[in-house]
Amino acid sequence: DEEHRFGVNHKEQIKAMRNEIDVLTLTATPIPRTLNLSMTGIRDISTIETPPENRFPVQTFVTEYNDAFIAAALQRELARGGQAFIVSNRVATMGSTLTHFQALLPDARIRMAHGQMPESLLEETMLAFLNHEIDILLCSTIIESGVDIPNANTLVVLEADKLGLAQLYQLRGRVGRSTRMAYAYLTVPQARAVSETAQKRLLAIREFTQFGAGFRLAMRDLEIRGAGSLLGAEQHGHIADVGYEFYCKMMRAAVAEAKGEPLSPEIETTVDAPVDAYIPRAFLPSELHRMSMYKRIAQIDDTDAYTDLLDEFNDRYGDLPEPVLTLMQLALIRAYAKRAGFSSVTVRDGKASFVYDASAHPDGMRLLAVLTDEPDLKLLAREPAAIEWVDKRRSVSDFVKKLPQLFYRLMHCVDTDSAI
Repeated sequence: DEEHRFGVNHKEQIKAMRNEIDVLTLTATPIPRTLNLSMTGIRDISTIETPPENRFPVQTFVTEYNDAFIAAALQRELARGGQAFIVSNRVATMGSTLTHFQALLPDARIRMAHGQMPESLLEETMLAFLNHEIDILLCSTIIESGVDIPNANTLVVLEADKLGLAQLYQLRGRVGRSTRMAYAYLTVPQARAVSETAQKRLLAIREFTQFGAGFRLAMRDLEIRGAGSLLGAEQHGHIADVGYEFYCKMMRAAVAEAKGEPLSPEIETTVDAPVDAYIPRAFLPSELHRMSMYKRIAQIDDTDAYTDLLDEFNDRYGDLPEPVLTLMQLALIRAYAKRAGFSSVTVRDGKASFVYDASAHPDGMRLLAVLTDEPDLKLLAREPAAIEWVDKRRSVSDFVKKLPQLFYRLMHCVDTDSAI
């Protein structure tokens, strides 16, 4: 359990205790190396995304530290009868930090807890906090996992830029463990330059606040830190030469070959439609957010994913401009066209044509049924085969809106007994 607390060498020692040992790893945030092994098919992975009943996502804020702002946040929590954590991972200066917060909040009962305290004193402090004899606990990352105090629903992290992504995610999980709304304030010192990697970590933890976000957060950590060596002890390092997506394709092919599984050729589908399909800078000024949004849209693989992402974007950014909606529709078209066996989709005013990949094997009877229902569709008997949809009344935008539904039907015309 809590796999991120174990290094590669630790896990290898556990495996060495017995031959032919089976390993089940449990973690909220898989480390990049383990996640990479799962993504490439070397290890199996299952995810649990159902939250406990009556829980709310933790409201997460990333901000420069400000005494007045943090004091107001803590006072709001105490005013509703709750408790709070302040995380400072510098044990050497924790005494002066305690004095500072006692002066800042003179009416609050504040104590500190860290791993260098005598065991009996640490136990006494934690029991006092659990029994609500302490309002605010100033602590190190010792509370990172295993602490469940439902009445504590505000978290302040000092120097959050010095902590890892998994650590921040685990710390945020210490609040929001009841039916109350919880708040996490990740602070960085004023006027301190934050590294690019730290900025990516903080943006990621602020972005992924919904339940079940641990897996997606780990994926972002994989992008930030790199996958590392599959067989060595290194847990970091970028696969810069070929790119991660292509690397995963190569690994999946190698794993399938090692298992003796038949290798299916991968269809690369292109969609050519002269429409405005992009994320306007005026709509989303941050280049980092736009790149993240492009990546999320490119991962759309079915209608459920399309709808979920549309709801998420509407909730986060408000009504989406037409070019963004078109971009999402094109991503859905490409996903379904690929699964239907088409290598190219070309759309123009009045006509759309779809060319089958040479490796595609559509089921003739199912395809005939679709063509019969849609009289504007024609099957072009050539090599490779193609379908043409002629309707002079339709513009490119009209076709784009209708194509997802059509390709969904054509996707079910694939001969399941043949490889695509």
